[in-house]
Amino acid sequence: MRRLYNALFFLFFLLSAPYYFTRLLRRGRWQEGFRQRFGRYNAKLKQALTNRHVIWLHAVSVGEVNVCTQLIRALEPRAPNLKLVVSTTTSTGMAELRRKLPSHIEKIYYPIDRHAWVRRAVNVIHPEAVIFVEAEIWPNFIWRLRDMRIPAFLVNARLSDRSYRGYRRFGFLFRQLFASFEGVGAQNEADATRLRELGCRPEAVQVVGSLKFDAAKLEERRELDVPALLAQIGVLPGAPVLLGGSTHPGEEGILADVFRSLRRQHPDLFLVLVPRHFERSRDAGRELEQRRIPFVYRSELTASSRFEPGELQCLLVNTTGELRFFYEHATVVFVGKSLAAHGGQNPIEPAAFGKAMVFGPHMENFEAIVKAFLAAEGAQQVRDSAELEGAIDVLLKDPERRQRVGARALQVVQDNRGAIDRTVDMILDRLGASELYVAPDR
Repeated sequence: MRRLYNALFFLFFLLSAPYYFTRLLRRGRWQEGFRQRFGRYNAKLKQALTNRHVIWLHAVSVGEVNVCTQLIRALEPRAPNLKLVVSTTTSTGMAELRRKLPSHIEKIYYPIDRHAWVRRAVNVIHPEAVIFVEAEIWPNFIWRLRDMRIPAFLVNARLSDRSYRGYRRFGFLFRQLFASFEGVGAQNEADATRLRELGCRPEAVQVVGSLKFDAAKLEERRELDVPALLAQIGVLPGAPVLLGGSTHPGEEGILADVFRSLRRQHPDLFLVLVPRHFERSRDAGRELEQRRIPFVYRSELTASSRFEPGELQCLLVNTTGELRFFYEHATVVFVGKSLAAHGGQNPIEPAAFGKAMVFGPHMENFEAIVKAFLAAEGAQQVRDSAELEGAIDVLLKDPERRQRVGARALQVVQDNRGAIDRTVDMILDRLGASELYVAPDR
């Protein structure tokens, strides 16, 4: 089985390499950490890990990084003797790790899942346990951990219908991999049942809730003065702001059309667009240009930039790590990847700010969370662009309704916190190494 997988993986790697290397080039700074993707780490990292009890956490990209940072903040006081290493797959994920985590926590790129590269990486890090945060399952990595008897944990685990079908289809490969996990923190009982069906040992699976509710904490230092920025580009105090967060192809055009129509009833309405992938910003800009909506790119603003009221109608945010700061000052939020794309983006972040939010029909990646918001009337789900325009129009016209929807969304977030502490309990209890951590005061 391993030989077949490695042969097929290497063939796939060769065929897909041009596409992925092109993406790296487009995102820029691709040389930074490039060798780490092949399991090659510098002497400074090796020295920092020498004679240390190492726990390796993996967060694929920005969404998982936000969860991982909160998990680390809960884990560190409980395990003061551990050395933590965090890996990510994307450059945007790495930027968030560096922004949010202190220097004593090592940050690396996750190795590509070829046997030699994975073996090299695991031998260098030599962890006592590995924690995957919502991570996809890479066989060579799991096999290497199992061969070295290194316990692996899967936390904040969820399975979309598509992922579940895929893992079942290739059960001959994945059942043994799922069975390798020492502990699995599932978001809800439905996910827990699916994980057991896929091969996770029943005693390893524990329902702890979604870590994303805890990850949406607001205590972080504000690194961007959004009201000052909006005033700088001519947005009048009190003007309503429509925010499109983490939008995907097709959604910028839809929001632009909805925005133009809404301005007939709400002439002071201002649009903030934040594409999920910043390298798509030029494409989003062309959508605005075609509709003659005057806008400015966030990256082009300087301290001396000044615009008169009404001169601009839109801010296109082509920087990373700033979306949550704009959520705080939005009037109505549209959650992206839900109307013209599938899967959805995290609705918990705007809810944590008590914002009224609207999303499309395709929120498959957050099914249980969406049900909680809809049941509490803390969000509105629409089927198409016409319903989107109507829902936003109602919220803009009715401040009391807007406040009520936002307050209910915030209450859902507050009611569901605590999953991170339960996850840390599970990990440390199963490691059973008392010398590595200090039990919390009860």
